[in-house]
Amino acid sequence: MRLMAAAGQITERALAAARAAAVPGATTADLDAAAGAVIRAAGATPNFLGYHGFPATVCASVNEEVVHGIPGARVLVEGDVVSVDCGCIVEGWHSDSAISFIVGEPLTPRDVELIDAAERALWAGIARFATSTRIGEVSDAIFEVTEAAGFHPLDGYVGHGIGTAMHMAPEVPNYPVGTAGAKVAPGMCIAIEPMLVIGTSDSDVLDDGWTVVSADGSRSSHAEHSIARHEDGIWVLTAADGGAERLAPFGIEPVAP
Repeated sequence: MRLMAAAGQITERALAAARAAAVPGATTADLDAAAGAVIRAAGATPNFLGYHGFPATVCASVNEEVVHGIPGARVLVEGDVVSVDCGCIVEGWHSDSAISFIVGEPLTPRDVELIDAAERALWAGIARFATSTRIGEVSDAIFEVTEAAGFHPLDGYVGHGIGTAMHMAPEVPNYPVGTAGAKVAPGMCIAIEPMLVIGTSDSDVLDDGWTVVSADGSRSSHAEHSIARHEDGIWVLTAADGGAERLAPFGIEPVAP
């Protein structure tokens, strides 16, 4: 877990660099370059680049693009809702995290609420992971926040285990699936990642074979952290403070592994 925590801190800094680069007039390729520079400077390896042929260091998805957007020539404009998903490898151990934000000033209050709901759903899921016995409890916590906020989880896309590979068992759905799911035990590391849309929960994949867009063209948000559960508690591997600030309202104090 020590190496995963190191990878997580690099990913957190890479995402911060991508966000700082996201100004009106920048391209999504600029965000990719900013994140990649941080990862390379730290001596880590991007885990998205080359994954099943993915051609970039980050996924950069804009507005109706929910996840897996390929960075390129798309120019960001005031009010765009952008999600950046990123990860890296340190000595064989992976990290994975995502943030969503608005370029410049928001176009509508609903866009702000959309991003806030994804973050709140994420942290509700993390808090539940601290005490849960089954993954289904984490899914329930995520969905409770999403539903109360009036948004929809993207159907068919889920969180996952993480460790010596970026995607491992168990799956971590963002909605109830009628099963208790995998048993939670010390040593488990998962990536929780609510993907929310304003409109329909249905989606399409563009001709590039990667970019997932909302079927009705509505805007979306995505938030993700990698979390370890160990004998003494939980630690958010991709948060600079281990999740202390955001877990405090839940009465949970993270413990470094």
